[in-house]
Amino acid sequence: MKRLPHIFAGTMLSLGVATIPAIAQQAGTPAETQAPNAPDQQPAFTGQTRAPQPAQAVEIKQEVVAEGLPHLWAMEFLPDGRMLVTAKQGAMHIIGEDGKPGPEIANVPEVLADGQGGLLDVALAPDHETSGKIFFSFAEPRDDGNGTSVASARLVPDDQGGGSLEDVSVIFRQTPGYDGNKHFGSRLAFGPEGQLYVTVGERSDAEPRVQAQDLQSGLGKIFRISQTGEALPDNPFVGQENAQPEIWSLGHRNLQSATVDGQGRLWTVEHGPKGGDELNLPEPGKNYGWPEVTYGVEYSGAKVGDGVTQMADTEQPVYYWDPVIAPSGMAYYDADAIPEWKGAFLVGGLVSQGVVVLHMENDRVKFEERVNLDARIRDVKVGPDGAVYAVTEQRGGGNSTIVKLTKG
Repeated sequence: MKRLPHIFAGTMLSLGVATIPAIAQQAGTPAETQAPNAPDQQPAFTGQTRAPQPAQAVEIKQEVVAEGLPHLWAMEFLPDGRMLVTAKQGAMHIIGEDGKPGPEIANVPEVLADGQGGLLDVALAPDHETSGKIFFSFAEPRDDGNGTSVASARLVPDDQGGGSLEDVSVIFRQTPGYDGNKHFGSRLAFGPEGQLYVTVGERSDAEPRVQAQDLQSGLGKIFRISQTGEALPDNPFVGQENAQPEIWSLGHRNLQSATVDGQGRLWTVEHGPKGGDELNLPEPGKNYGWPEVTYGVEYSGAKVGDGVTQMADTEQPVYYWDPVIAPSGMAYYDADAIPEWKGAFLVGGLVSQGVVVLHMENDRVKFEERVNLDARIRDVKVGPDGAVYAVTEQRGGGNSTIVKLTKG
């Protein structure tokens, strides 16, 4: 029997409860009502964008369970039900039973907390209950600029609600470094055999972003590595000259959403430019097109490259958004507390300010539902109780809250 989270059991936290009505949902019409940024672009197949809403949207109750937190980037449930969170400025905390963050966890390495950089994702090792091991990604300052790195450590909690990281080791570095402060990614997801997927960005600027197409570069890629940082022997580019062996797939822009489904497959959502956020099921060795192929335009309104949405030897997204939702944080819902969402993907929306629910059928989006939370959503997790927990943020900093979503 799964242990219920201590801090969320009962009604000890009365920080505010509200029922979210079915938001002007009309069955068969898309949730997105705004005009696209690229009106001349057309989907490659029916249902690739603006999928209909479900016939009946589930009523969701929203409860704030922790507030006044530092600017968070990620959260993860610990075995005892408390939550481990990363703060973008470089701190890690355990959220206590009172919904308050404990003291900063000691021995977090130095991070570059500038622009989109900072302390990013955190994930428990598959054997965390016995090993205490965690993995985290962060923007790392380096001699050649900076880049996204992944570290492992043992989390050793103390009696004061804090603790320390022991045996900290940087196991993987995205290379080359670059002196910029945008598009670090990054999410971490474990496959069923303990393989670690690492998503990153292509650093945004016009020169480095073209390296998303270069197998010698780690910009704009998904990596698949062991828990000690090595390329796995069956990776698609192992043994190929002028290719980084850790690469799983290429041609990505800025990947801030990743999760593994009930079949153990990696799914991701990446930020597009102005339009063109993409849901993908990344396959080994496949090229997802950026920056040569995209459903979107530059922020100026100009075409990206030649303005094409299809090209030989590049993969079409399973789904795309124009305008963007600005995705961050992603979970696969396999619990029973909200049965209408069983088998759906839950994606945090920064611009759409809520949770986007993607109901799937045969690896396509059958319905798109939106839960409006009136806040930028940085991370989404399914709790041990089957409720959905969303981390909010304020643009440019400020405090975060953690919101619990249950069936109304």
